[in-house]
Amino acid sequence: MSAISAAEKVDGFTRKSVRKAQRQKRSHGSSQFRSPTSPIELSPLQQLKDAPLSEHQELFIQKLQQCGVLFDFYDSVSDLKSKEVKRATLNELIDFISTNRGVLVDSSYGDVVKMISTNIFRTLPPSDNPDFDPEEDEPTLEAAWPHLQLVYEFFLRFLESPDFQPSSAKRYIDQKFVLQLLELFDSEDPRERDFLKTILHRIYGKFLGLRAFIRKQINNIFLW
Repeated sequence: MSAISAAEKVDGFTRKSVRKAQRQKRSHGSSQFRSPTSPIELSPLQQLKDAPLSEHQELFIQKLQQCGVLFDFYDSVSDLKSKEVKRATLNELIDFISTNRGVLVDSSYGDVVKMISTNIFRTLPPSDNPDFDPEEDEPTLEAAWPHLQLVYEFFLRFLESPDFQPSSAKRYIDQKFVLQLLELFDSEDPRERDFLKTILHRIYGKFLGLRAFIRKQINNIFLW
């Protein structure tokens, strides 16, 4: 039974107020970013800028793996040190691929896409409002945005890097990946949808072999 009475359904202002109150209970998150195993305490690794050039690739991969650890953002006081280590590492990775050449070698693509996929692909919960209108209704914001935003930013820099080679990435960014990406457009968080639009546009431009598939899937969404 809905918590909204018949009278409240008639009163639009009250209806919105009730929905807003319901959302506020989980307004800080639409999905739990919780490690499936025991919490892992992250320790800062050596800065890439301080490491010898010969160690850059190995350290780059280690930092990508470190950023694949997920945390519970519903608990605002848990794993604070490790959450900060991951946030700082993501910022470092963004800067590293943005300001250096020769970073993206063929063997690193799998680790890059694995880190991105681990963070962004998750089950979105049912909306409090099945008739959610992004132009009018208050959205449910993603709890893990402090990390998720940086993962999306890294993803964009990865796609836009002068070193990026679609021929190496196509083994990982394929039709299945695109379908999972399209499912994320159900997120109520407008910040996430904005990133998704830009990323999908970049993928469409970079991967000629995926263009027809992307057009077909988008047409199917609109027809549905």
